[in-house]
Amino acid sequence: MPSGEDDLIARYFKPLATDPGARGLVDDAAVLAAAGSDLVLTTDAIVEGVHYLPDDPPAAIARKALRVNLSDLAAKGATPAGFLLTLALRNADESFLAPFAEALGADAAAYGCPLLGGDTVSTPGPMMISVTAFGRVPPGAMVRRDALRPGDRIVVSGTIGDAALGLDVLQGRATAADEAGRAFLVGRYREPQPRSALAEVVRRHARAAMDISDGLAGDLAKMCAASGVTATLDAAAVPLSAAAYQMISNGTAALQRILSGGDDYELLCGVAPDRLDQFLAAAQRLGVACAVIGTAADGNGAPRWFDGDACEVLLTAQSFSHF
Repeated sequence: MPSGEDDLIARYFKPLATDPGARGLVDDAAVLAAAGSDLVLTTDAIVEGVHYLPDDPPAAIARKALRVNLSDLAAKGATPAGFLLTLALRNADESFLAPFAEALGADAAAYGCPLLGGDTVSTPGPMMISVTAFGRVPPGAMVRRDALRPGDRIVVSGTIGDAALGLDVLQGRATAADEAGRAFLVGRYREPQPRSALAEVVRRHARAAMDISDGLAGDLAKMCAASGVTATLDAAAVPLSAAAYQMISNGTAALQRILSGGDDYELLCGVAPDRLDQFLAAAQRLGVACAVIGTAADGNGAPRWFDGDACEVLLTAQSFSHF
């Protein structure tokens, strides 16, 4: 006789398992055909009260859980192939599970990343959603974070700092300039926009790449350290949304928060000078704005940030850290 867990999986998640290798979620494992490609694997968990707020909409939580992993795949130049899902739930609440599963299924279809399997468990503590995503790249073509070289230009996609400001607004630590700005910033926090469209551009034109999850300054420092280089950055060149710019202008947000706040899920790339024009043109054709914010250099010190007057910007913190 089916258990409650079996019923939950059959009702909410079996319809999402569209890849033949998932076998309708009736087995303990799935088969993902390699199809002559390298498989790229990534995993991220989101925890209630840490990565999302308890009153965030279930649909937004589902989208965030999958999209933070899709962002990692995009940074590696990988095309999504499928994902595994682990849910730690306090209870089988239909008012949460129905919109959660609907949004997850819609995103899985939109990004071409079907559910392959997973696990459901109960927990007395905060809810946790863990996704392990799989992507494909041509053999040997995954873009690494440790390949940045002196002279490479530092490029970021989208706008930076929106999600951190959205969290600040939700928690009452800051006030957006207007309701439209508030809605935009909160949306950027709750529902990342993975740059999956840029995966091939990154693979063809970037020498190094990673996604920005813990803060631009801190993630750039990680890339530089892994590559054995340093960098000089123009803080004034960091792309800002209109909502973020307004908050900085009226004194309700600081540059420190923009650069180190985290949850951007934009792409951070090192591009050789002779590939920069191709990278930027290809991104523009896809409708994704990208900005050049600095240059990698010889050395092993921390990246240095300068403002529009060429004065060094000293950051008291560079990124979010769990510990």
